[in-house]
Amino acid sequence: MTSYLALPLQITCHAVNATNSVKAARESILRSIEGCGKLIAGSIGFSNSYFPENVRLVVLPEYFLTGFPMGESTEVWQEKACLSIDGPEYELLGAIAVQHQLYISGNVYELDHHFPELYFQSSFIVDPQGEVILRYRRLNSMFSPTPHDLLDKYLETYGEQALFPVVDTEIGKLACIASEEILFPEIARALMLEGAEVFCHSSSEMGSALATPKNIAKRARAFENMAYVVSANSAGIADIEFPTHSTDGHSQVVDFHGTVLAEAKTGESTVGAAPVSLNELRHARRTPSMTNSIARQRLELFKRTYSRSIYEANNLVQDGELAQPSRQHFIKTQQNAIKNLGL
Repeated sequence: MTSYLALPLQITCHAVNATNSVKAARESILRSIEGCGKLIAGSIGFSNSYFPENVRLVVLPEYFLTGFPMGESTEVWQEKACLSIDGPEYELLGAIAVQHQLYISGNVYELDHHFPELYFQSSFIVDPQGEVILRYRRLNSMFSPTPHDLLDKYLETYGEQALFPVVDTEIGKLACIASEEILFPEIARALMLEGAEVFCHSSSEMGSALATPKNIAKRARAFENMAYVVSANSAGIADIEFPTHSTDGHSQVVDFHGTVLAEAKTGESTVGAAPVSLNELRHARRTPSMTNSIARQRLELFKRTYSRSIYEANNLVQDGELAQPSRQHFIKTQQNAIKNLGL
């Protein structure tokens, strides 16, 4: 497939924080999936009549099923908001992908039976057969556990290939970037070096008429890695004590020149949809030129730079056991990183 339509679907996130029971929270998640299915179906019908290309990739916003934790304990958030790897939620999302014969990417909070003390923020890709073909655990987070916080144990369990996964599909080599990780160029660069051509960026970010750090970063990551960025923001977060439309707008597709091809304003929207041309991207990547930034990488120069430790790995491991994560723990770890920087 040489060209197709990528749809960053800007939808409202319904938070589960205020639900009064685990049962109510789980019912909210299932309603959200059902709502996603209806919006995807309607969006495909509209887009396929408007564009010459067919929709083959839908990217959903960050934590689109639950919202984010606001002081809940690990145990409470695990029960109310976290998906099991083999849970019914993935089956339902898979059924939507099968029905419309497309790839769906999104971001959720997820349990892992290897690490029952924790949860991870995970981005995923479901294929047209309904299978989860990629699972990426967010590596840089302020207050949630990441694989880096228990790096040795995580690598022992899953291997290094699990840190920066890329999947080769009929619509290109796909990878996921979670939310504010678009601000960390090393993550996108590592995924590009694994072959990524399209970054699925699930986000729930502040919208503004001014240039925002994330919007600037989307264009930068696309240009410097010669890749497409398909970025879906939420159309606000409802059912939470937080101004609903603070996180709204700017769902977009950016091409490998760093050009924004389409961008949504506020509210639930399909306006961010735009074509992805694999032929053009691959031709540019394979042609020697001054603008071929990925072929001009001289990675050996940076070995010393990146061999240093600033933010401590394995910080959640104490005497071989996993410690209980807390906001205070992560603040202290960041304070130590600031000292390591000599600031």
